[in-house]
Amino acid sequence: MRLKEIGFSRRQLIGLGLGPLLFVVMLLIPTPEGMSPEGQRAAAVTLLMATLWITEAIPIPATALIPIALFPLLGVMPTAKVTSSYANHLIYLFMGGFLIAMAIERWGLHKRIALQTIRLVGTTPSRVLMGFMLATAFLSCWISNTATAMLMVTIGIAVLRQLSPDQPGEDDVLPPTWFGISLMLGIAYAASIGGIATLIGTPPNAILAGVVEKQYGYSIGFAEWMLFAAPLSLVMLVITWWFLTRVAFRQTMAKEFQGGHTVISEQLAALGPMNRQEKRVLIVFGLVVTAWLFRGLLTDIPALSEITDSSVAILGALLLFVIPADLKKGEFLLDWKTAVRIPWDIIILFGGGFALASGFAASGLTEWLGGQLSLLQGANTVVLVGAVVLLVIFMTEVTSNTATASLLLPVMSGFALAAEVAPLALMASAALAASFAFMLPVATPPNAIVFASRQVTIPQMARVGIWLNLIGAVMITGFISLALPWLLDLGVQ
Repeated sequence: MRLKEIGFSRRQLIGLGLGPLLFVVMLLIPTPEGMSPEGQRAAAVTLLMATLWITEAIPIPATALIPIALFPLLGVMPTAKVTSSYANHLIYLFMGGFLIAMAIERWGLHKRIALQTIRLVGTTPSRVLMGFMLATAFLSCWISNTATAMLMVTIGIAVLRQLSPDQPGEDDVLPPTWFGISLMLGIAYAASIGGIATLIGTPPNAILAGVVEKQYGYSIGFAEWMLFAAPLSLVMLVITWWFLTRVAFRQTMAKEFQGGHTVISEQLAALGPMNRQEKRVLIVFGLVVTAWLFRGLLTDIPALSEITDSSVAILGALLLFVIPADLKKGEFLLDWKTAVRIPWDIIILFGGGFALASGFAASGLTEWLGGQLSLLQGANTVVLVGAVVLLVIFMTEVTSNTATASLLLPVMSGFALAAEVAPLALMASAALAASFAFMLPVATPPNAIVFASRQVTIPQMARVGIWLNLIGAVMITGFISLALPWLLDLGVQ
């Protein structure tokens, strides 16, 4: 029987066999010296989950549920403690962010923001590319990078169709141009780069915050993370734009682009003036972001000291359910029919990552891993960070960045203990690097969406992406080494 006939790829079949095999072997071998029996069982579950995540033998969110079944069965953690990881307050931060994003998308506010940004930046090809990238990066700070990439590719294709000398129809294949290739790649890369700026911008950031809190009792605030990561995001965005326009695609694009600004203006005109629904969503969104940024100023007020970023996100989402969009029709800014479309699979993945981290801590596996890596003791921090960043970037080219972060962050904690460096240095390195895979369509959803536009080939993406991978590795290493210590001084030592 052929693989296609049974609905599995060769990689999936390998995962279905190898994962359980590694799990059983790890359980049956003699317990390694210094490792507790619970740690051995937690390691067996980790091997099983890692194999299933890498091969995608079963759906990635389904793999994330394995700790609920196996940790209690193997005596690693009781059920109540495992399942509490799937209700971590940071999951509700993401849930609230997702709900607000759904309202923004429902009323088309994201499209207006994108078009206004592009129009304001300028009319030359390089400036319009910067406009697209700025709009994409900004939206990716707040809504799914997948949804952002879909929106921006749609706008980009509309512009490219208008610029094409043959004026192809909607169903015709758009002939590639140098500007089209650079525009599509710019959108894909900006969607990933923009996401690192906020805790809700990309799943690895939230997983990092959750693992740090579970293992060290330290909470990374929304504003604290932005103060560190937003400058990194902005600098990397500018470097990527410069690389696309000055190095990768130096061919002239001016003739191809004549009339492009007119297309943007026409699309904005088609939207018409901002309606009351957009204004109300924008007000709620603005209030939520303001509260996230300045919540730290309220901690001295006893009545408000227990409010977290998650509370703010859920409050903002609840407001959208009660503020009317059209009272006569009984419509509100957000309804449940729209709300249920949030990515529940990502939320489950968060829980799986947090549960895995809890299993590492409860079983003593983190300390054991640290003890086995005594050779790292005294190693240069910059070298360690650089090695971790390169490992994660190229690993993420072929695996889910969320799954990679869920798997590696608890391990990075053990590495840090062995090397006697601040845990957050290596953990933040892994989380950031998981979002900086630029070479292959399978690396990130934005890459895949852009590849589907047929404007970019795999060799073109790989040729540009490998350089940006290396540039990104240098940037992350530099920011972690030079700019992160202020955050480490706040408690994660």
